[in-house]
Amino acid sequence: MIANPGDPPRTADFRTLAAAAATAIYTWDTRTSSYSEVYSRLRDWWEVLPGGSNPLAVLVQEFEATGVNAGSYATLVDQQAFRSATVESLHCDSELAEVQERPAPWAGLHVCTASVRVLDQSTSARITYTAPVSVMVNCPPAVTAPTDHCAMVGFYTTPSRIVY
Repeated sequence: MIANPGDPPRTADFRTLAAAAATAIYTWDTRTSSYSEVYSRLRDWWEVLPGGSNPLAVLVQEFEATGVNAGSYATLVDQQAFRSATVESLHCDSELAEVQERPAPWAGLHVCTASVRVLDQSTSARITYTAPVSVMVNCPPAVTAPTDHCAMVGFYTTPSRIVY
């Protein structure tokens, strides 16, 4: 069985956190977790910024863009479906042309785009594909960041929002 990733790693390395988040976004198991538990686990990764510029409504929208929502998850339970993911590549900050053109609005905010190898399995199918996910990570010295580690403050899975 594939275990769901647990709590976010407590690290000041934004690349490590971004890669772990990208994996967590695309990992779930209907055999061991309800949709509410999967959503709650991912919600624990998302730190809402004081100004509310990253509302939880965006988390829901972007998670559903991975191809799963409460309705489809219920159907997947009957198929004993699960999904696992592995980061194949990770590009951050100045490695992304769009960030070079429009840098982060404050020091400590990082943007990484991962190419994630996803494996969807059920009793009836086994499908492998690659998906992009952009992860925003807030780290010290940002005044809105935790004092000793980074926190995920957003992610995009919708194709039009991926940062390249």
